[in-house]
Amino acid sequence: MATPGILYIIATPIGNLSDITLRALDTIKQVQLLLAEDTRITKKLLDHHGIRVRLESLHDFNESAKTGSLLRDLFDGTDIGLVCDAGTPLVCDPGFRLVSCAQENGIAVRPVPGPCALITALTVSGLPTDRFVFEGFLPKKVSERREFLRSLRYEARTMIFYEAPQRLQRSIQDCIGAFGRRRNAAVLRELTKVHEQHLTGSLEQIEQVLGNAAQGVKGECVLVISGNASPADEESLDKAARLLTDLQERISHRDAVEVVARHTGIGRNQLYSLGLGLRQRLKKQS
Repeated sequence: MATPGILYIIATPIGNLSDITLRALDTIKQVQLLLAEDTRITKKLLDHHGIRVRLESLHDFNESAKTGSLLRDLFDGTDIGLVCDAGTPLVCDPGFRLVSCAQENGIAVRPVPGPCALITALTVSGLPTDRFVFEGFLPKKVSERREFLRSLRYEARTMIFYEAPQRLQRSIQDCIGAFGRRRNAAVLRELTKVHEQHLTGSLEQIEQVLGNAAQGVKGECVLVISGNASPADEESLDKAARLLTDLQERISHRDAVEVVARHTGIGRNQLYSLGLGLRQRLKKQS
């Protein structure tokens, strides 16, 4: 019986093709199959480094269908590498189903770490880095985006989002509506590429710069926003406590936190702690 292969999760450059680790290059050379979100993009990286390897696509539209056959290949002893178009796989990219199924079936999954856009942006944003939360891409629909941002207005941690360039200015305006004009933020565009750009300051200042740009924003963008330094006021917390108490009699604590977060805008972490305190007091009273 063949020794099962290993599934390698390989980080690749987010822009500059030289930003790849020696271990990542060695791993790509040794695997028998390399899975890529877009094979055309990955082939440019392979050609740049003179690497020839069997290359297949794995994306949102075929991952479910291909996972079974890929697991069989791994069980037969095939070492497989997974990359995305840029950065670390599975961070807003395909691969979760494959990794999850591999873990469940006892297949070894090994990380080959490297570039990640959200961490790269955070480190140069000038905003607090000790505690942060990554929220992925902002919703495309205006109403959903505004509601989502309002739910984060009491979030104390630095917030990181990905955003498409064509929606960036409208999203900044929605952030102003949720967090206020003076909230500090940073927009990091085209990181590690020739036209890399950093916009820092208040949300209002960033909006003005984007509005005065002669050409529209191009390239991938990371939006970093400072957390709320002021916790929710006592009146808001009292209201949230009443809602949590009522909801927890009918639904789970986790679901209650989600509902109250949407209605009050108070951060989920703060509500979770508040709800646990309420449950403990109720146990003592009973």
